[in-house]
Amino acid sequence: MSDSIMLRDVCRHLGGQVVLERISLSIPTGQSCAITGSSGTGKSTLLNLIGLLDQPCSGRLWLAGLDMTNANEAQRAIMRNRTLGFVFQNFNLLPRLSALDNVALPLSYRGTRLASARQAAKLQLEKVGLGHRAEHRPADLSGGQRQRVAIARALVTDPRILLADEPTGNLDSASAQDIMGLLMTLNREQGMTLLMVTHDPAMAQCMERCLLVRDGGVFDA
Repeated sequence: MSDSIMLRDVCRHLGGQVVLERISLSIPTGQSCAITGSSGTGKSTLLNLIGLLDQPCSGRLWLAGLDMTNANEAQRAIMRNRTLGFVFQNFNLLPRLSALDNVALPLSYRGTRLASARQAAKLQLEKVGLGHRAEHRPADLSGGQRQRVAIARALVTDPRILLADEPTGNLDSASAQDIMGLLMTLNREQGMTLLMVTHDPAMAQCMERCLLVRDGGVFDA
């Protein structure tokens, strides 16, 4: 099994403070992996580095076999659009767009024709159980439904790596379990690497592997 994500001696300092120090980490393709740790330890920083939303101060980073260490912004943007999917705690949906058009948006950025993008978005909404809510705007959906829309949007580009930052943090326990079940099913059925920041031990236990971020380091828990 090849490595989907690989970091070697990665450091990240912010405002003179050491956040991550000489991190070396390999995550095999298709693995589900939780990132845990106390607040402020660098969990989201680690996810942002892997998601190419931030850059390391030193060290090297490979994604899906490609060395992204010195990639320019255009190369990073292409990688984010074609290889990575993102799910955030706050959903990050555009309020004026329907669920369908929110999901179609990444394909529009890719240059896909609107009709084709909307067709792909509709199929993805059906996969997450929201085909019947395609024309509703985010304000008309529950928190759990909004997160399902966000997951559909993350998956519409057929990413090889899905990065989730506290995806159940704003949901009640029933919705949280529902979303967690959906993510694990997608990971299992599509063979997609799943990396999830969570503060919830119950959610972390659902994953194949659990990483602990502490004192600038990353350890297998």
